[in-house]
Amino acid sequence: MQGEGLPDVVADGLEGRNFGKAVCVITGASKGFGRCLAKEIACLVNPGSVFVLVARSGEKLRELEEELAATPAGKAGLITRCVVADLGAKEDVEKVVSEIRATASYSDINQLLLINNAACLGDISRFARTFTDMDEINTYLSLNVSSALCLTAGVLQAFPRRPDLRRCVVNVSSLCAVQPFPSWVLYCTGKAARDMTFNVLAKEEPDIRVLNYAPGPLDTDMQVAARTISGDAGLKETCVKMHDQGQLLTCEESCTKMLNVLLKDEYPSGAHVDFYDI
Repeated sequence: MQGEGLPDVVADGLEGRNFGKAVCVITGASKGFGRCLAKEIACLVNPGSVFVLVARSGEKLRELEEELAATPAGKAGLITRCVVADLGAKEDVEKVVSEIRATASYSDINQLLLINNAACLGDISRFARTFTDMDEINTYLSLNVSSALCLTAGVLQAFPRRPDLRRCVVNVSSLCAVQPFPSWVLYCTGKAARDMTFNVLAKEEPDIRVLNYAPGPLDTDMQVAARTISGDAGLKETCVKMHDQGQLLTCEESCTKMLNVLLKDEYPSGAHVDFYDI
């Protein structure tokens, strides 16, 4: 049944709203927030929708594909395509775009939903003054910034503007996009650059709905790294306290809020919306 398994918060006041017959592209889909998004969005699309799930782990993607196939959406005809790719590599970004182009031939698609979720912390054990290797920095930016821009451009070219197609692009952002965290120079730089990238897209393409969503402090592997290897002692202590005091969010909590924002569709295109703003 359409909508079965819908999170209560999403269902509240949004009865009858969903993403229609959609092509949904999620990067970093194999674990954490991306995996949660795939499972929840599957409850909010019509039969015949297509999911393109991108991650480096083929095994985890296959596990997710099996989980989605067992859901009501999967049994109703959800089409899932898994793409194993390292988005820091040009040829892998091109492989993902090629797979997405193949979905453009599906009939009656009325929604394109691209979620740029893939990212990494980089080396958070060091301070800005220690980064003298340009190759190291360029490698980080290729994965966390360049790939998001190139992938988004490729997807939008595969699904050009047409009257019956709604296009929505989400950048999974962070508080680090707007606030400096000592010893997190790579991550903060990458997140700030991505926010601006999608702000520009929103200005250039007013028919595309663009959202920079900061999901808050999630209880994921990234937070484990934050509280164990952060170079700044104060920041590390803050992360430890948040964990010990139960202040971390589940992926499900944050995912529900993001989906509410997208379904209500009241945000200014290009806006940076934080979990705690809603």
